[in-house]
Amino acid sequence: MNVLHTTDYVIVAVYLLVVVAVCVRVTRKNPDADELFLAGRTLGAGVIGLSLFASNISSTTLIGLPGAAWSTGISVANYEWMAALVLVFTAVFVAPVLIGRRITTVPELLEQRFDARLRRYLSATSLILSVLLDTAGSLYAGALVVMLFVPGLALGPTCAALAVFAGLYTAAGGLRAVAYTDVLQSLVLLIGSVILFALVFAEFDYSWAEVTARVPAEKLSLIRPLDDPALPWLGTLLGLPILGFYYWTMNQYVCQRLLGARDIGVAGRGALIAAALKLLPLFLMVLPGVMAVALFADLERPDTVFPRLIAEFAPPGLAGLMLAGLLAAIMSSVDSALNSASTLVICDFVQPRRPKLDTKALARLGRYTTLGLMIIAALWAPAIDNFPGLFAYLQQAFAYVTPPLVAVFAAGMLSTRLSANAALAGLLSGHGVSAVWFLATQLGWLDVHFTIVAFVLLVVTLVACALWQLILGGTVTAGQLASVDASRVEPAPRIVRWGAVALTAMTALLVIAFW
Repeated sequence: MNVLHTTDYVIVAVYLLVVVAVCVRVTRKNPDADELFLAGRTLGAGVIGLSLFASNISSTTLIGLPGAAWSTGISVANYEWMAALVLVFTAVFVAPVLIGRRITTVPELLEQRFDARLRRYLSATSLILSVLLDTAGSLYAGALVVMLFVPGLALGPTCAALAVFAGLYTAAGGLRAVAYTDVLQSLVLLIGSVILFALVFAEFDYSWAEVTARVPAEKLSLIRPLDDPALPWLGTLLGLPILGFYYWTMNQYVCQRLLGARDIGVAGRGALIAAALKLLPLFLMVLPGVMAVALFADLERPDTVFPRLIAEFAPPGLAGLMLAGLLAAIMSSVDSALNSASTLVICDFVQPRRPKLDTKALARLGRYTTLGLMIIAALWAPAIDNFPGLFAYLQQAFAYVTPPLVAVFAAGMLSTRLSANAALAGLLSGHGVSAVWFLATQLGWLDVHFTIVAFVLLVVTLVACALWQLILGGTVTAGQLASVDASRVEPAPRIVRWGAVALTAMTALLVIAFW
């Protein structure tokens, strides 16, 4: 499907040049480790909020949300508003601890609360997820989209080209380059999505009554029955907060922006900005997809909804802007994942073993690591084509891997008795159960929605931690408890707390309106 005109190619070229110019402008020569990984802890609230949004809105989101809405309805937007609530919680309760402890990686907090084994475990798991899911998945989805617009391209070389472009500026400029280019990319995403939404809504004479008359009612409901195959209400209530907590609070890929904030207030305001932005995809990406139910009855694959909307309704120039938005989504996800993965490798594995390395040497190793991880992701991305589907590949992996990690993190924050040995044994037990459950699901022995699986695995891990504590015993030192004691750090400012209340109310109204 080639819907591009000369104007579109010019817009894409100009966008790529602007990205390069912004990257060069904000990149310092030979940044040290603190600059490369945390932008010198100088990021402002606006940059943090827009960067969080852009790094999350990947090419899989731009393609997947409209496609899922066309196929199953707007309940796919539950991932978005739940993310807003998790970000609100993070801004008030978690960010003060992360910023107050002056940590560089989230796994570092687990070492302070438990020991180095838990730090390496979380770091290694996050690293694998970041490279093989976040980075490779974004490259794969992005390559598919580019191939739709530019026929004749091959999957492998397209993945490699996208990886090289994002990888080079990430290695050169680190988190500062990533964050500031993400600001540009988020603006392109928002502008393009607003225009496309307006064009699609125009087909219904800008009348919501017309939409409800032409689209089946069940596709316009956020809260779905328990037997709904896409997203049952119980999974929304119990499973999505767990997956969201890992993604927005424990995932270095996302949390690195908060760690790069100037202070606790800036981190909190940045998280709230991102939370507010996460309420927009329902309108800008999901509703156009569900409106397409009334517009396109001949689609063979849901993933073709987004390019079909552009082909049918975008005038010359807008298609180029939307393709630029897709490239923005790809690069913002890839650069974020690569930078965070490099941070995990250097700070959680290299630096503890080589404490005498200076910051320049660590930064140099960080750049080499970024390029190495870029190569791994680019090589793995085409292999995703052999899986049943990208959404299943991403969501099932997160649903089976992350709940035990969330359980141990939460227990460490809240429990004053859980020892390091019991936490590690509980985590291993939780992942053992998840591996057996995943195998049973693949063999057809179990058929439980992955969001409900996530909740059960969380409970199983918590129970396992409690049992192992009884069996192994062990004590917790005062220093370990102090590492997660919120009373020892500066609390979230009043403006952040009031902002959290306002955003929670807005989210509740949104859910009620589309119940």
